[in-house]
Amino acid sequence: MNHPASILLHLDASRRCAQHVQLARQVAERFDARVTAQLCTSPAVLDYPYAVDCAAGAVQAFEQLDQQSRDRAFTAFLQAAAGSPRLQWSEADNGGPWAFGRRAMYHDLAIVGQRDPHDPAADALPADFVPELAAASGRPVLVLPSAGPLTDVGDTVLLAWKESPEAVRALSAALPWMQKAGTVHAVCWGEATESARAALSALLSAHGIRATVHGGNPAPTRAGEALLTLAAELDADLLAMGCYGHSRTREWVLGGVTRTVLRAMSLPVLMVH
Repeated sequence: MNHPASILLHLDASRRCAQHVQLARQVAERFDARVTAQLCTSPAVLDYPYAVDCAAGAVQAFEQLDQQSRDRAFTAFLQAAAGSPRLQWSEADNGGPWAFGRRAMYHDLAIVGQRDPHDPAADALPADFVPELAAASGRPVLVLPSAGPLTDVGDTVLLAWKESPEAVRALSAALPWMQKAGTVHAVCWGEATESARAALSALLSAHGIRATVHGGNPAPTRAGEALLTLAAELDADLLAMGCYGHSRTREWVLGGVTRTVLRAMSLPVLMVH
């Protein structure tokens, strides 16, 4: 897979908005890419759907709240972008999560933040925003953790592997990262996975990637927790994995590993559905 040349960065009024811009700039510099920063929140009126009919001027008040969110995001963008020509702010209308997923189709990578239940701004988006974005856009999504330092990403990469279409797509998306990484690890748990680990090692080697492939039997009962523990032990700063689940009329049912990682991740995660 070619390196990501066009990146769509999600912005809102969250506490770590400026840090997301800084991280996106680092990714752009790593891959000689361009970043489009786009505001995406659900309209404030959705929090109080009956207020429009009950109070005069309610629509104007909600519009002001939306404008305040836009202004906070724009201020954070200007400060963190620091005039970099690689980053640009998009004034496209905020069409909400669905419109953002559609825009992501026209970029090689989307960057978003992990949902932070302690940040009031988290309520500006549906809880299933990240998996819906991955499914709707078909693009890799780099999810940034809601806690801990956000430094450069991709020096030590851990690939979660299993013989599935989602993992294959995650591998393809992660190849440019692994080719630039200083250290690469992969993990494949389960019975009779020796041949899979050997084949994976050979494939990575064909792309010029020397990787340490971990595995073993039996597979951990809490694979998501085990995956995050391994990432911490390896001091990984990027985890690449498939995003497992299915959508039923916008209601996402996630696989256990995906759910655990999205809830408890402490490092950037590159997810592909």
